[in-house]
Amino acid sequence: MFFIFRFAEIQSLPKNCRLHKASEFAAIINFKCQLSGDLLQIYTKPNGLGYARLGLIVSKKFERHATRRNRIKRILRETFRRKRGGDKIKEMDWLIRLRRPMIKSESKGLVTEMQLLMLELSDVTINN
Repeated sequence: MFFIFRFAEIQSLPKNCRLHKASEFAAIINFKCQLSGDLLQIYTKPNGLGYARLGLIVSKKFERHATRRNRIKRILRETFRRKRGGDKIKEMDWLIRLRRPMIKSESKGLVTEMQLLMLELSDVTINN
Protein backbone atom coordinates (compact mmCIF):
# COMPACT_ATOMS: atom_id res chain seq x y z
CA MET A 1 0.00 0.00 0.00
CA PHE A 2 1.36 3.39 -0.94
CA PHE A 3 1.03 6.46 1.24
CA ILE A 4 0.28 9.42 -0.99
CA PHE A 5 -0.25 13.02 0.09
CA ARG A 6 -2.68 15.14 -1.84
CA PHE A 7 -0.58 18.09 -2.90
CA ALA A 8 -3.48 20.54 -2.60
CA GLU A 9 -3.40 19.97 1.17
CA ILE A 10 0.36 20.34 1.63
CA GLN A 11 1.60 23.60 3.07
CA SER A 12 5.21 24.54 3.51
CA LEU A 13 7.20 24.43 6.71
CA PRO A 14 8.51 27.94 7.49
CA LYS A 15 12.27 28.42 7.21
CA ASN A 16 12.57 29.41 10.87
CA CYS A 17 11.18 25.95 11.75
CA ARG A 18 14.07 24.19 10.04
CA LEU A 19 17.58 23.45 11.25
CA HIS A 20 20.25 24.61 8.80
CA LYS A 21 23.69 24.73 10.44
CA ALA A 22 25.94 21.77 11.20
CA SER A 23 26.44 23.19 14.71
CA GLU A 24 22.68 22.98 15.35
CA PHE A 25 22.64 19.35 14.23
CA ALA A 26 25.70 18.55 16.39
CA ALA A 27 24.18 20.20 19.47
CA ILE A 28 21.07 18.02 19.21
CA ILE A 29 23.07 14.83 18.70
CA ASN A 30 25.37 15.68 21.62
CA PHE A 31 22.37 16.29 23.90
CA LYS A 32 21.90 12.48 23.74
CA CYS A 33 18.13 12.32 24.02
CA GLN A 34 17.17 9.89 21.26
CA LEU A 35 15.03 6.90 20.33
CA SER A 36 15.39 4.46 17.46
CA GLY A 37 12.86 2.47 15.52
CA ASP A 38 13.14 0.15 12.56
CA LEU A 39 13.39 2.94 9.97
CA LEU A 40 14.19 6.10 11.94
CA GLN A 41 16.37 7.47 14.68
CA ILE A 42 15.02 10.63 16.29
CA TYR A 43 16.99 13.04 18.47
CA THR A 44 15.47 15.90 20.42
CA LYS A 45 16.58 18.85 22.52
CA PRO A 46 14.64 21.71 24.17
CA ASN A 47 15.28 25.01 22.37
CA GLY A 48 13.40 27.71 24.33
CA LEU A 49 12.28 29.47 21.13
CA GLY A 50 8.54 28.95 21.52
CA TYR A 51 8.27 26.80 18.38
CA ALA A 52 9.57 23.46 17.16
CA ARG A 53 12.33 23.11 14.56
CA LEU A 54 13.18 20.15 12.33
CA GLY A 55 16.37 18.76 10.85
CA LEU A 56 16.49 15.79 8.47
CA ILE A 57 19.29 13.40 7.59
CA VAL A 58 18.60 11.10 4.64
CA SER A 59 21.95 9.76 3.52
CA LYS A 60 23.05 8.86 -0.01
CA LYS A 61 24.33 5.67 1.57
CA PHE A 62 20.73 4.49 2.03
CA GLU A 63 18.97 6.19 -0.88
CA ARG A 64 21.12 6.68 -3.97
CA HIS A 65 18.56 8.61 -6.03
CA ALA A 66 17.90 12.24 -5.13
CA THR A 67 14.24 11.90 -6.06
CA ARG A 68 13.77 9.13 -3.50
CA ARG A 69 15.64 11.07 -0.80
CA ASN A 70 13.53 14.15 -1.53
CA ARG A 71 10.33 12.10 -1.37
CA ILE A 72 11.28 10.71 2.06
CA LYS A 73 12.16 14.20 3.31
CA ARG A 74 8.89 15.57 1.93
CA ILE A 75 6.90 12.91 3.80
CA LEU A 76 8.82 13.55 7.05
CA ARG A 77 8.46 17.34 6.76
CA GLU A 78 4.73 17.11 6.11
CA THR A 79 4.21 14.75 9.05
CA PHE A 80 6.18 17.11 11.29
CA ARG A 81 4.28 20.14 10.03
CA ARG A 82 0.99 18.51 10.91
CA LYS A 83 2.20 17.48 14.40
CA ARG A 84 4.17 20.58 15.41
CA GLY A 85 1.16 22.45 16.77
CA GLY A 86 0.82 20.00 19.67
CA ASP A 87 1.90 21.17 23.12
CA LYS A 88 4.27 18.25 23.60
CA ILE A 89 6.54 19.03 20.68
CA LYS A 90 6.63 22.83 21.02
CA GLU A 91 9.90 24.49 22.00
CA MET A 92 11.99 21.52 20.92
CA ASP A 93 14.49 20.85 18.17
CA TRP A 94 13.95 17.55 16.35
CA LEU A 95 16.52 15.72 14.26
CA ILE A 96 15.27 12.74 12.25
CA ARG A 97 17.68 10.33 10.58
CA LEU A 98 16.88 7.46 8.23
CA ARG A 99 18.51 4.27 9.58
CA ARG A 100 18.26 1.95 6.60
CA PRO A 101 17.13 1.81 2.97
CA MET A 102 13.37 1.70 2.52
CA ILE A 103 10.94 0.75 -0.22
CA LYS A 104 7.89 2.75 -1.31
CA SER A 105 5.47 0.39 0.42
CA GLU A 106 7.03 1.34 3.79
CA SER A 107 5.91 5.00 3.50
CA LYS A 108 2.91 4.56 5.76
CA GLY A 109 5.07 2.74 8.30
CA LEU A 110 7.56 5.60 8.14
CA VAL A 111 4.88 8.13 9.10
CA THR A 112 3.50 5.92 11.88
CA GLU A 113 6.95 5.22 13.31
CA MET A 114 7.84 8.92 13.27
CA GLN A 115 4.66 9.86 15.13
CA LEU A 116 5.14 7.14 17.77
CA LEU A 117 8.81 7.94 18.37
CA MET A 118 8.09 11.67 18.62
CA LEU A 119 5.31 11.02 21.14
CA GLU A 120 7.56 8.79 23.25
CA LEU A 121 10.46 11.25 23.12
CA SER A 122 8.30 14.23 24.02
CA ASP A 123 6.98 12.36 27.07
CA VAL A 124 10.52 11.46 28.16
CA THR A 125 11.78 15.03 27.68
CA ILE A 126 8.84 16.61 29.50
CA ASN A 127 9.14 14.24 32.47
CA ASN A 128 12.87 14.94 32.93
